[in-house]
Amino acid sequence: MEILLPIFYLPPISWFSVFLKEENEITFEQNENFPKQTYRNRCNIYGANGKLSLIIPISHNGKRKLSEIQISHRENWQSLHWKSIKTAYQSSPYFEFYENRLEEIFQFKTEALIDFNLNALKIIQNILKTEKAYSLNSEYVKNPPKVDFRGKFSAKQHPEFEMEEYYQTFSEKMGFLEDLSILDLICNKGPESLTYLRNIKNK
Repeated sequence: MEILLPIFYLPPISWFSVFLKEENEITFEQNENFPKQTYRNRCNIYGANGKLSLIIPISHNGKRKLSEIQISHRENWQSLHWKSIKTAYQSSPYFEFYENRLEEIFQFKTEALIDFNLNALKIIQNILKTEKAYSLNSEYVKNPPKVDFRGKFSAKQHPEFEMEEYYQTFSEKMGFLEDLSILDLICNKGPESLTYLRNIKNK
């Protein structure tokens, strides 16, 4: 199946379940107008006080196309995000196994949001021991012939996927939070993450 996927920052678990399905042929959307308040520049993790959104600050340079969106480096957001992730997951079962590789995500220097997201994806694929190929689209098509997932993953709505509960560091205190960033799954499920992703069903 040919799938058109948005390019996200440390994407939610549901996104990875679509991305990694063997029968799916993936094309990434890089020519859309950048929609605000989406996973394109934010991810959700499980912090000590519940769901925590990490947001990459964007330069307001008048450019709208995703491939032209630049990251603002006025604040040291990379250091802040990494600190938040360490605080959230340092007592999770697998964080110490992946810590060095996860830290590499935040040592990568680039102005382009799309480059940062794709480099992070490469590192996550390495951790998951997958090598899923993808291509980037060459132009924006409003109604593509591919199956269009560009608007499927909302940061504000309930996901359209069935996911089993798994152990999370703070779940005893605050319950299970579903469809967080892939980081949450990796740190809590470790080598079982891939099997979990492959068992997710689209409602």
